Amino acid sequence: MLHIKNATVHTPDRVIERGSVLVEERRIVSVGPSADAAAAAGAREIDAAGLVLAPGFVELQLNGAFGHDFTDDPATIWQVGERITRYGVTSFLPTIITSPLEQVAAGRKVVTDGRPAGYRGAVPLGLHVEGPFLNPKRKGAHNANYLRLPSLDAVADWSPATGVRLVTLAPELPGALDVIRALTARGVAVSIGHSDATFDQAVAGFDAGARYGTHLFNAQSSLGHRDPGVPGALLSDDRITVGFIADGVHTHRAIIKIVYKVLGPSRMSLVTDAMAALGMAPGAHKLGDYDVIVDATSARLPDGVLAGSILALDQALRNVIEITGCGLSDALAMMTSTPARLLGLDGALGRIAPGCAADLVLLSPDLRVRQTIVGGEVVFTA
Repeated sequence: MLHIKNATVHTPDRVIERGSVLVEERRIVSVGPSADAAAAAGAREIDAAGLVLAPGFVELQLNGAFGHDFTDDPATIWQVGERITRYGVTSFLPTIITSPLEQVAAGRKVVTDGRPAGYRGAVPLGLHVEGPFLNPKRKGAHNANYLRLPSLDAVADWSPATGVRLVTLAPELPGALDVIRALTARGVAVSIGHSDATFDQAVAGFDAGARYGTHLFNAQSSLGHRDPGVPGALLSDDRITVGFIADGVHTHRAIIKIVYKVLGPSRMSLVTDAMAALGMAPGAHKLGDYDVIVDATSARLPDGVLAGSILALDQALRNVIEITGCGLSDALAMMTSTPARLLGLDGALGRIAPGCAADLVLLSPDLRVRQTIVGGEVVFTA
């Protein structure tokens, strides 16, 4: 049993000053003012005076970190999962980019085999499979040699139970709409990305069941005032949650502000799209098959094409507040309750409320991660 007291607690619907959260058997059992909390016999106490208690961060797009690339070696998912807790991440979707389908199968096996003995880290919720059903015109840093048309046979055994939570594809490709219908019927979230779709083709993808957009504006048809393309479809359809990389590199700072005003916290999901260089020094790193050159702010192929990011999720939190002027509760929603809802896990993850997983982050007043708690266990202390 764990008792956290005297924190500024951000629940789904309010902020509790000097709040108390009681955890038992990996779940939150009570939330309220510390003054009203009864002492729990035998509970370990954390006095969080002066700190913010937030839900653990949910990362929907992570290609790797600390020198490890999931597409190259899916077994490193667990090594990275133990270390990304320093950024407040308590659950994540390891992302396998365009590669032979055997790599997707290998990643699924890593996830479904379960955590290694003694594992203390963020929880992989299943894979984000980004490709290989992408438009060659918008492939970005994906290897064109492995791109293929969508087919029902290729995804016949993809489901959350078999290790796949989210799939990014281009809806304009032949066979894509049938694949979207099949995946969503099994509970897999489908995203539109790396797509040259027209506005109408994107909406057809939504009508088939797609509910997400991968890294808005990047590797997509352009937003035009007569031809809105994929970005216009994503922004204008209230059914859609939009993934956004708030690093000031993938999009201009002014665009971050505009997108927040359009979407608000319930439809904007902050992601990093971070690659192996996250947490490493600048230099040469890997993304799938490609060598990537990393400097102080970005990761790029030798020809200058962006290849993921080196953004940490806690930095994305600080960035979006500084750029948009939004409040902390709204910024937190974009990386907690909003992605949890997309995955069908609202009420289980992403909130500080009774019955939810005890995945929590203690933040300093300047929003630096001080402690990360997964399932009621402290797994990182700054």
